Amino acid sequence: MNQFAIAGIQMPVHYGHDNIPAMADQLHVLMLRFPWVEMVVFSELAAFGPSLAHAQTLPGPAEVRFQEMARRHRIWLIPGSIFERVGDRIYNTSSVIDPEGRVVKRYRKMFPFRPYEAGVSSGTEFCVFDVPDVGRFGLSICYDMWFPETTRTLASMGAVVLLHPSLTNTVDRDVELSIARATAAINQCYVIDVNGVGSGGYGRSIVVRPTGTVVYEAGNGAEMFPFHFNVEAATHGRSEGLFGLGQQLKSFRDRAVDFSVYRPNHASTEYLDSLGPLAVPRRGTIPGPGSLHEGPGRSTEEA
Repeated sequence: MNQFAIAGIQMPVHYGHDNIPAMADQLHVLMLRFPWVEMVVFSELAAFGPSLAHAQTLPGPAEVRFQEMARRHRIWLIPGSIFERVGDRIYNTSSVIDPEGRVVKRYRKMFPFRPYEAGVSSGTEFCVFDVPDVGRFGLSICYDMWFPETTRTLASMGAVVLLHPSLTNTVDRDVELSIARATAAINQCYVIDVNGVGSGGYGRSIVVRPTGTVVYEAGNGAEMFPFHFNVEAATHGRSEGLFGLGQQLKSFRDRAVDFSVYRPNHASTEYLDSLGPLAVPRRGTIPGPGSLHEGPGRSTEEA
């Protein structure tokens, strides 16, 4: 049984501020209280908040500080993400650091939260990595999970645990929690979604089993949540089926359908093209109360 201990740290993130000392303090406290933890995940843009002015080079000084933290505590560390500057481009990038302090992977967010996350370029390479004697892990960031193709690809590459730093401080967090559950069940993988608080989000981080059942949902304040994960359970579920029923990855592998919508310039994109440009809505264009587009927790007779 491949038991592996992963902890999420949901902590206050301050915009345009060096949060790395606070991250180091939180990690120190976590490891004092839970010395058996083997991997730690922070939230998206935890280091400096969503400030493009604090974009860093990679490798660079900020990443070196994270490497020192991983090496000191002998853990796998995913320090959320930072804005990475590459020439005239900026990416939202997460590093994967092993217990020796080596950067084994870097992942650039494929789907920046456009049109709001303006000025951030899209990554194009998927990220999986192996933890020896444990299993294969996949990494994505926040808005990526709204596009099921991202996690389906990671699962198809063998990832049984999805690590997912987030920064959500908007009313759609409740929807994201449903997506996290569906993602876990559809791909029969663990999902560890770590959100920040303050400028870093509304909290409500979530841990989900490959069955889609919630292991833990955090509140809106600062929290640390360590759990042991049975990585073999995900592998077994993929082989034998969800509750002994659906074997989604096998069915996807053996599919007869060709998803032509993914082919460039295919006629099936005609409707998508009709939706107009990717732009911030103008005042007066967002449906109000009484429409089919109600806010969270509200309903109308029309709906």
